[in-house]
Amino acid sequence: MSQKQKAHVGVFGIGLAAYWPQFPGLRERLEGYQRRVEQRLSEWASVTSGGMVDDASGAVRAGDAFLRSGIDLLFCYVGTYSTSSQVLPVLQRAKAPVVVLNLQPQAALDYDRTDTAEWLANCSACCVPEIACAFARSGIPFRQVTGMLDPEPDVLAPWEIAWEEMREWCQAASAVRNLRDSRMGFLGHTYPGMLDMYSDFTQHQAQLGTHIEVLEMCDLEARVANVTADEAGRMADAAHEMFEISEESPADPLARKPSPEELEWACRVAAGLEKLVNDCDLDGLTYYYRGLDGNRYEQLAAGMTLGCSLLTARGVPCSGEGDLKNCQAMKIMDLLGAGGSFTEIYAMDFREGFLLMGHDGTFHPAIAEGRPMLRGLGLYHGKRGYGVSVEASVRQGPVTILGLTQTRDGRLKLVAAEGESIAGERLKIGNTNSRIRFHLDPAGFMNAWCREGPTHHCALGVGKVSATLEKVASLLGTEFKLI
Repeated sequence: MSQKQKAHVGVFGIGLAAYWPQFPGLRERLEGYQRRVEQRLSEWASVTSGGMVDDASGAVRAGDAFLRSGIDLLFCYVGTYSTSSQVLPVLQRAKAPVVVLNLQPQAALDYDRTDTAEWLANCSACCVPEIACAFARSGIPFRQVTGMLDPEPDVLAPWEIAWEEMREWCQAASAVRNLRDSRMGFLGHTYPGMLDMYSDFTQHQAQLGTHIEVLEMCDLEARVANVTADEAGRMADAAHEMFEISEESPADPLARKPSPEELEWACRVAAGLEKLVNDCDLDGLTYYYRGLDGNRYEQLAAGMTLGCSLLTARGVPCSGEGDLKNCQAMKIMDLLGAGGSFTEIYAMDFREGFLLMGHDGTFHPAIAEGRPMLRGLGLYHGKRGYGVSVEASVRQGPVTILGLTQTRDGRLKLVAAEGESIAGERLKIGNTNSRIRFHLDPAGFMNAWCREGPTHHCALGVGKVSATLEKVASLLGTEFKLI
């Protein structure tokens, strides 16, 4: 998976200066709670502390300091009651998305023995509605985590859930930080006529922050021409280590054992692709080119599956058919550690209640069930050329699919669903295909999914990551829909 930067988060606590002389030790106690929050968050992110903010002027200073430090996300730890005027200036000056932490130290008060000072040390909930109102009237998105600061033997869930949400926020902020720093290559053009996949490069950079590097087939051709025998041999070693080499398919005469010449060409192209990615400092690649009558560009385009799969496995997702939106979805899934493989809906199985999902071309080998297979194809359906393709299924167990689409007004939109990859026979046609069962039956899922106007591609990853994806969408300012 990708080697990614941790998010840089800021943390500031809030309290009321009027309380400190009235209740000696209260501030120190709350600052101790805040240090524990910062220490735990440092497991998932780089942390900058803004200390305890207890008046409006302190809020201004903290906000300016956070702006200078360039944070990705801000956590507001509510220690006790605070006026909202001590919170708003921090956010206005820091210019970073914020999550309010409403973490009560105890599961419940000991009502007969609790004095005012003890109550104030546990009254984080008191000012959260006030803060929410100030955010709403100021046009600031309100994000909140509510639960317990520490676990108690008989009350664990509010602590577990709250800290898992905080981990997800850090993970989402890391994904967004890395996505915005990414350079996506666009090689060739989009598959002609697939209207769902055409993309506005400016909107991608404006909304996601990624740079789109437009590439020519000449860029790849020149590098493949300069591949040495040692470089091609290194790719052959990687291919034999990661993939099983198929025999003839019992089901499809087009799917056969790849010839030595086909494997050699795929390895040369793979080495050329690696040079292209390294030379252009790419974090993802979208590609498609038809070529004509067996010319060089047709041969290059037909030989890319192995190299693009190897790149995808190392955290440089490669999306075929020129689908830039799906490449972004694959990148997000990879940044979350879920993999993210190039996928579409193949067929519905009404007897066993699942969807068959896969694609020809690129696969993410790191999330395969067993060893993926390299199979030769006599032709690529709907495309030009022939060569080596990948046949595999995604790992059995929980999975998440993520699609990136575009709304009528030009906004990008994330659509996701969680399901399960289940055991069973797969097609032996040289394509990836997995049996995915969702909470809805095949007809119900298809109807719900298509109502969101998705592209016909999605990124298929392992694990359940929809909660973190929703947080990614929140930080990006994009719409999110979970089916």
